[in-house]
Amino acid sequence: MNSYELMVIFTPVLSEEDFKASQKKYEDFIAEQSGATVHSNPWGLKSLSYPIQKKTTGIYWIFEFNAPAEAIEKLKIQLLRDEQVLRHMITRLDKNAVEYNYRKRNGGFAVTEKAEA
Repeated sequence: MNSYELMVIFTPVLSEEDFKASQKKYEDFIAEQSGATVHSNPWGLKSLSYPIQKKTTGIYWIFEFNAPAEAIEKLKIQLLRDEQVLRHMITRLDKNAVEYNYRKRNGGFAVTEKAEA
């Protein structure tokens, strides 16, 4: 199984319950495809750099998961069919990115002292 990160921008008119339901829908979809959730990070309402479908804000959600490669194409189809999704991006993570995300979630990086010459 590969590690992936999904970034989704949902339409800003979603209620809190609809936003949580959409998150759960995609988490359940990954579980159905023999995948596993690593981390879910809802960013909330943010301004967009440029208007998308005449909207200047969107609700961001970052979702890190492990899944087989075959599940990604099915996930893309589900995201494209969903009218609540303005944009999405799926990124395959290498081992360094996985380690970086893990450290970032769990308190950051340790500060090392400079060795004197």
